[in-house]
Amino acid sequence: MSSLTIRKVELYPIAMPLVERLGTSFGKEPFKVAILVQLFTDEGIMGWGESPAEIYPGYAYETIGIALHVLSQFIIPSLIGCTLTQPDQIVACMSHVRGHPIAKHGIEQAVYDAFAQLHQLPLSAYFSQLVGEIKGVPQTSKGFATVGVSIGIQDDVASTLAIIEKRLQQGYQRIKLKIKPGWDIELAQGVRAAFPEVMLMLDANSAYTLQDSEHLRQLDDYDLLMIEQPLPYNDIYQHSKLQPQIETAICLDESITTVDDAMLAIELGACRIINLKPARVGGFTESIKIYRFCVENGVALWIGGMLETGIGRSANLAFASLPGVTLPCDLSATDRYYDPDVTEPPFMIRPDSTIATPTENGIGVTVQMDRVQQAVQYCREHLPYSLPIANV
Repeated sequence: MSSLTIRKVELYPIAMPLVERLGTSFGKEPFKVAILVQLFTDEGIMGWGESPAEIYPGYAYETIGIALHVLSQFIIPSLIGCTLTQPDQIVACMSHVRGHPIAKHGIEQAVYDAFAQLHQLPLSAYFSQLVGEIKGVPQTSKGFATVGVSIGIQDDVASTLAIIEKRLQQGYQRIKLKIKPGWDIELAQGVRAAFPEVMLMLDANSAYTLQDSEHLRQLDDYDLLMIEQPLPYNDIYQHSKLQPQIETAICLDESITTVDDAMLAIELGACRIINLKPARVGGFTESIKIYRFCVENGVALWIGGMLETGIGRSANLAFASLPGVTLPCDLSATDRYYDPDVTEPPFMIRPDSTIATPTENGIGVTVQMDRVQQAVQYCREHLPYSLPIANV
């Protein structure tokens, strides 16, 4: 059986200007930060991963500083010399550190990238091989992911309509709008009046409470694909009370951190759709478990993103190309966020609202080290606080 032994791991804390800042109920991040993970093996195979942490603890508690500290001081030192015969064994190697899924995801992705290269497969084909069959149906990659686009909170409805028109012309066929109290009903009404046929969903990022159920019920009038994470980020129970009160399907995002969370949410009727973000659940090992559960139980599934660079975006697209991902994903084209990205070639939206997955082995994109170093320097100059020194 083929194996890989971890020899060295290098970390690159980066920051990159965004083509367009994304406004949510948390506010607007001034630029995108992340930690790029470069994993070297004794066998001469090198894998890339990405921990898409953020500047502030809004969406998750893992800021770039926290993730860098945990990775360099606690996770990586225990990995050097570890021999793996399967990529999912990396989970046990990191199990002495509780939590910190975004940090761990960067390591895990690099391991999966390395194993895909070892088996001389694109990551999409390698995921298909790992998942295998479900109910007798091979989970063969489609070779592309169907995608949509997320639009942040704008100054007014007219500005939102202009951006929607632009995205539709670019080829995106599913529109997601960020909402918050005071920016919801009027927005949905205005968008539906202008675009009565567009596939539309709203994302609340935990901005409401169960006491807002009557207010949220008004959104049933606007033929929404779903409303994403309306109630607290760590809740399943209250969502189970809200879903029966509204016709619109609830999609859970932040609440789903493990396959057990997904099972509980479906059992309680807390949602009808799941947004799976590999970084949120700690990596692709847990993602495969959640994927299998959703396919086996007929649960609608899509893959979310965290504004990853081409390193993380490539892996997410590979996973999103699996046939059980039944709804358009939040994995837009490269030029939606970065100009340029740290990888080549860029990901392009096609007229049918799809993005092709790379055909080269592993993540299938080439990391441009000069751009990585520029992003590291940008992080040093613009991050509003000091980072710990990485000991890797």
